[in-house]
Amino acid sequence: MKELAYILTGLNTLKIVGVTGRKIEGITDDSRSVKENGLFVAVKGITSDGHNFIAKAIENGAAVIVLEEEQVHHPEVTYVYVKDTRLAKARIAKSFFEDPSSAFKLIGITGTNGKTTVSTLLFDLLKSMGYKVGLISTIECRINEERIPSSHTTPDIIILNEIMYRMKQEACDYVMMEVSSHAIDQGRIEGLDFDCGVFTNITHDHLDYHGTFDNYIRTKKKFFDDLDKKAHAVINVDDANGERMVQNTEAQIHSCSINRLADYKAKIISNDFSGLEMLLDNVHVHLGLVGKFNAYNLLMIYAVAACFIEEKEDILIGLSALKSAEGRFEVLRESGGKNVIGIIDYAHTPDALENVLSTVKMIIKSTVQLTTVVGCGGDRDKTKRPLMAAIAQKYSDVTILTSDNPRTEDPKIILDEMEKGIDIQGNKVSRIEDRKDAIASAYEQAEMNEVIVIAGKGHEKYQDINGVKTPFDDKQILKLFFIKNI
Repeated sequence: MKELAYILTGLNTLKIVGVTGRKIEGITDDSRSVKENGLFVAVKGITSDGHNFIAKAIENGAAVIVLEEEQVHHPEVTYVYVKDTRLAKARIAKSFFEDPSSAFKLIGITGTNGKTTVSTLLFDLLKSMGYKVGLISTIECRINEERIPSSHTTPDIIILNEIMYRMKQEACDYVMMEVSSHAIDQGRIEGLDFDCGVFTNITHDHLDYHGTFDNYIRTKKKFFDDLDKKAHAVINVDDANGERMVQNTEAQIHSCSINRLADYKAKIISNDFSGLEMLLDNVHVHLGLVGKFNAYNLLMIYAVAACFIEEKEDILIGLSALKSAEGRFEVLRESGGKNVIGIIDYAHTPDALENVLSTVKMIIKSTVQLTTVVGCGGDRDKTKRPLMAAIAQKYSDVTILTSDNPRTEDPKIILDEMEKGIDIQGNKVSRIEDRKDAIASAYEQAEMNEVIVIAGKGHEKYQDINGVKTPFDDKQILKLFFIKNI
């Protein structure tokens, strides 16, 4: 419970109508979750306007309404008028939960690919070194040993502050957080006190939302523009837009590279399904992750840790013990049967898929067949669909196009659009709409010692079809075929 005057501290109000000496039980922008003596923020969203739900919020117990548009006033309700309720929501959340992000080192990871791997493995690294840690990622939120399911890459700012308040109570030293472009654009990280920003890379994605690639880049860049001079900015300068990200930042810049001079350097010595052998900051190390893209991820993790921890040898020892994040180039081996190797990966962008498949092709012998099962999500960027299919066919002996999360789109139409990228003279391609049947077909026609890559869903435990999320797990389904054929 907080005093309304305390919650409104620092908020630029246009006017307040009603009693200000109130105690507030909770804050929300969802009229359905308003508590008695609660505060409701009427936010204008992409698909709905919170001002249309003010009456419902009051009916459910709201004592305070934060709003932009003039309303008929209920005599027992306080109305706080502001210019921008989205910005006000962030500041109110920060006050209500007592500015939790300032209580620990907050590390934000952004980029098209690698966010989950970097954030999760950085959590694992720091935890193994004895620090109390928190994680906010696509897969889950974690507070030391506690796991909390996650539904968004970056949660709403109210939920975010509430989670961080719990992390503050648990005395976390570091919190790792994935920062999506949607979250930056929608003000879902407004008011958070970041101590480090990390840029992994930027490639073709989310153009359904941002409109153009340049808009997408500018959105990512805003995250670094807003860092202050006490913060660190760790960037991949091998990405063409790496240095652009920090052109206007006040943060301390740390560059990472495999191909050029940088503050932190890595060199790949060997790369196979058992892991990477590398020179990292001029030290010879063996690491449990596979692929050049993971070499970048590990380099970024090392650089971030080195910003805060002086004992570099301890960091390297911790890195050598890390294992892949769930659903990120996760290798499954069949014991007996056909001795198939399965790789489960979240790759759902052209660049990510090419990273995975090119890595597999580099490792396996030319006599080993590669089958790829891949789909594209519905209600998302349509322009990448033919690109995904073309990349799958380029690297694979057999390509199976299938459903991912069709959401509200017709899967047949999604597959039709993917097929536009297929070369009819190229390697074998088929389409099997049912994802489980597609995985079954990939295994049934597999040759001895073949590699099967199942791309697009990774860690997800569901399939989203017409708003209904049905249990579905690529890894468990492939394991079933492995067990049946031992």
